[in-house]
Amino acid sequence: MLSAPLLSSLLDCLPACLPHRKSLHSFQVSQLIEDELLWIAAMEEELMPLDCLLPSGTQRICLIILNQPLNKDYLQILWRKALLRACADGAANHLYSSTAGDRDSFLPDYISGDFDSIIAEVKAFYGDKGCSLIETADQDLTDFTKCLAIMVGEIQRRQLQVDAIVTLGGLAGRFDQTMASVETLHHALPMTPLPLLMLQGTSLVHLLRPGRHRLAVNTGLEGDWCSLIPVGGACQTTTTGLKWNLNNQVLQFGKLVSTSNTFEPVGPGNPRKAVTVTTDRPLLWSMGIREDGQ
Repeated sequence: MLSAPLLSSLLDCLPACLPHRKSLHSFQVSQLIEDELLWIAAMEEELMPLDCLLPSGTQRICLIILNQPLNKDYLQILWRKALLRACADGAANHLYSSTAGDRDSFLPDYISGDFDSIIAEVKAFYGDKGCSLIETADQDLTDFTKCLAIMVGEIQRRQLQVDAIVTLGGLAGRFDQTMASVETLHHALPMTPLPLLMLQGTSLVHLLRPGRHRLAVNTGLEGDWCSLIPVGGACQTTTTGLKWNLNNQVLQFGKLVSTSNTFEPVGPGNPRKAVTVTTDRPLLWSMGIREDGQ
């Protein structure tokens, strides 16, 4: 039978599998989740995290822009690919200033938030252009979390075929706001099965669900470093494809955290091997993005 902590964790991460879980006895819930774990073990979630930044990439994405300075190169590529585009509150200010001279080509589908950051001139401009302005006053959730919830609903309502949700921003500036971004990744797990990728500067962050993952890291955009960080709790983890792999080891703050790792070396002219990660709890994957092709 599954342990109580693992049972609780999986209930949180797999709510759709157990719609009537409150009426079930613990042994019934445990059996259902064990059956689900067998299915997960047989499946392998595959993802090429940096496909979204390849002009020739095939990943179908939706885009959320957060209230931090924008990388114009990333913006151009992601905007062209996105099936749905949104700004979280003050992110509209950065979009407005970054697209001066061509603003009509960069009109988001909606801007949401409590509107305490967006400049009046910017709000009026996008409102006049027909962009939806959605006020979300709830102060218990961040503008990012609320913007994501709206996007998930819009993807379902429009029946969009999407491979990932990409967020531009959220990893720079104030440390507490960076941690709030990471918390939103945890909120996202029960909200949507889609991968949620955060990009800023030379970093990509993605929260891995419990299960087995295969990460393709051979686009040519990957930097040299990668990390597995157990934000939220201890994670029993096994990896391949890293220079310093984990063999059924527990990652936990105060014990072991896999930062400043790198990929398994390969010979000249050989493609980099995929990374596989198996984890029993949500585990934060972070990796470098090559800067200016260097």
